[in-house]
Amino acid sequence: SGGGVGRGMAGGCRLLLLLALGRAAAPPGGMLYPRETPSRERKELGGLWSFRADFSPGRDAGFVQRWYRQPLRQTGPVIDMPVPASFNDITQDPSLENYIGWVWYEKEVLLPLRWLQDNLNTRVVLRFGSAHYYSIVWVNGVQVVEHEGGHLPFEADISSIIQGSPGIPCRITVALNNTLTPYTLPPGSIQYMNDKTRYPKNYFVQNIRFDFFNYAGIHRPVVLYTTPSVYIDDITVTTTSSESIAMVQYQVSVVGSTLYSLSLSLRDQEGKVVATGDGPAGELKVLNPNLWWPYLMHENPGYRYSLEVKMQAQANGALLEDVYALPVGIRTIHITSTQFLVNGRPFYFHGVNKHEDADIRGKGLDWPLVVKDFNLLRWLGANSFRTSHYPYAEEIMDLCDAYGIVVIDECPGVGIKMPESFGNKSLQHHLLVMEELIRRDKNRPSVVMWSVANEPASELPPAAYYFKTVIAHTKALDPSRPVTFVTDANYALDHGAPYVDVICVNSYFSWYHDPGHLEVITLQLTTQFENWYKTYKKPIIQSEYGADSVPGLHSDPPLMFSEEYQKAMLEKYHSVFDKKRKEYVIGELIWNFADFMTNQGTTRVLGNKKGIFTRQRQPKSAAFVLRERYWKIANESSCLPPIIKSHTLFL
Repeated sequence: SGGGVGRGMAGGCRLLLLLALGRAAAPPGGMLYPRETPSRERKELGGLWSFRADFSPGRDAGFVQRWYRQPLRQTGPVIDMPVPASFNDITQDPSLENYIGWVWYEKEVLLPLRWLQDNLNTRVVLRFGSAHYYSIVWVNGVQVVEHEGGHLPFEADISSIIQGSPGIPCRITVALNNTLTPYTLPPGSIQYMNDKTRYPKNYFVQNIRFDFFNYAGIHRPVVLYTTPSVYIDDITVTTTSSESIAMVQYQVSVVGSTLYSLSLSLRDQEGKVVATGDGPAGELKVLNPNLWWPYLMHENPGYRYSLEVKMQAQANGALLEDVYALPVGIRTIHITSTQFLVNGRPFYFHGVNKHEDADIRGKGLDWPLVVKDFNLLRWLGANSFRTSHYPYAEEIMDLCDAYGIVVIDECPGVGIKMPESFGNKSLQHHLLVMEELIRRDKNRPSVVMWSVANEPASELPPAAYYFKTVIAHTKALDPSRPVTFVTDANYALDHGAPYVDVICVNSYFSWYHDPGHLEVITLQLTTQFENWYKTYKKPIIQSEYGADSVPGLHSDPPLMFSEEYQKAMLEKYHSVFDKKRKEYVIGELIWNFADFMTNQGTTRVLGNKKGIFTRQRQPKSAAFVLRERYWKIANESSCLPPIIKSHTLFL
């Protein structure tokens, strides 16, 4: 983990730190992905938005002058800003690259007449896939929603504001603040530099305790969608199975009326109905089910059924119908003291850690990049990844479900290092974030485990109560999945480890410890595994390991930062993994899939270079080492047909 600074001028920063008050709370109810159905329409709002950063000394001019009350261009100079994207790398302005404080976005859209006229029976919702970090949203000058957290969706019903005004543009204004405090997730701190002989007046830095750039902006799709005024608000699905029969348990919540009927149909990939049900809760029986299998574990990975839910209700003298189709994968997860079982078969995680990170767009969702990354994952023979260190876009998760890529779904609990970040204020927000994450991803077959944090200061005494509470809350919300957090603490000092189901350990022997000494890896890694297992008797994943390599830098004998050193380190780790995976090690996730941007620092040359691919997704030597290994591990599985066992077959 690392740290860094962002620069700016902030005066009193009264509003800069508004988000530290923690005023935004998750609304009750569901957060179904906005899909078009016979009863629902969707309008994408991506493209160019008007943008303005508030460079006033207190960063509060936008609130004092009420920029949301009029078109943003009338408040002062605006620029075009693409959505979705981070704003940091789009311009040539260095003050925007490292900006901390409030920025403002605006989009004017004309809505279809049919959305505006049927104001009793049509509901119009504005939804953001994510915006980092703290958002306040207005429509036509009226505040509609406030949300804390940079990686999860939020929405607002805007029907009452826009209906009855056909032909008038709908003006959406967003104020966005990327400041991190000890109580945000991830945490950070603002430090004022008061030495006037060294720093300008009101100079401050944003300190963080994580090693990736704190990109900010509207990072994921913004959409308007419609539902009837009585609508399907949420669906929860869990599955159990044996060889010849599966049970799909469902719960459906409807909002807008208590007088409604529900019918459900489960269709296979050919569209054939294999089970039906009715009512808000029940169980569907599927004979001879096609199970959801991970990539390389079955010739047809990622099999999904479609659960079609139909609701009918009387409202305002009309018969309303709402339809929603939810993809469903039938699979089971079990763990023992030495194994992780998917559908009753041992599963070994051979995968990667990633980042949502790329040139120019930062953390903004970009379809060509997403598809390229999945093609590289499958070329590599990777069957899994962790969403380090925050929830990834729903569009990425959809492809994990479809391709059979197994996911450890991690919340933004990274950099929890300061004692004040273990207090009740932080804890309450952390619990809320887990609620939002599980609400979003609970029905995904690819998600096999929740991770509540990465490398927290779990050796601190308050960590015991903190992680006991967060993990218990997570299990209460979703009893169907194991829960972990990722540790780099000493096994004998970790106060959170007693509460996890799977031990996830990060270690960088011969890099951060004994740098340059590859010869110590075998002993130190073996000792690490044996100490953890002896203490907890739980399966272990090596959740991070790796070395920086500058592409094209070569050295023989291997020296640090050369491609050869990265290869040699991986091979040393792999020799220990091969011994211990016969016992209780259930996975290995390389750090990292691709190079990524960080704050500037004396140990970072244009970012972190631990990727096996460059930031532009070109392979380093280590990628071929890992590919050879992952396909060899996959080919050891007896359940694969011969055609899949050839690692020359890839997409």
